Amino acid sequence: MSFEFACSIDEFREGEAVGATVGDQDVALARDGDEFFAVEDVCSHAAVALSEGEVEGCTVECWLHGSRFDLRTGKPTGLPATEPVATFPVEVRGNDVYVDVTTTLNGVTPQ
Repeated sequence: MSFEFACSIDEFREGEAVGATVGDQDVALARDGDEFFAVEDVCSHAAVALSEGEVEGCTVECWLHGSRFDLRTGKPTGLPATEPVATFPVEVRGNDVYVDVTTTLNGVTPQ
């Protein structure tokens, strides 16, 4: 695996995602308790950054049309989105969050 630095844990705020560029891939990072997640930072329904949406539990919302995506699987949990977004492996090292954008956990090819 090829993990690269994405952000610091200090950048996370309750209910908010963090946008980062890792390599040439934009990712939305989210935290649920002690778990950290990284998904492709674009809604599969419209070209909207998921990092600008609200995080609730293990989901992130697309602020434009209201679709929510499961951070563990990338699958939409409600319309209008019907296609999943790519999910990426995350490692926490001390106070830093690393993401491997060369591998997807759910087999979805990033847009």
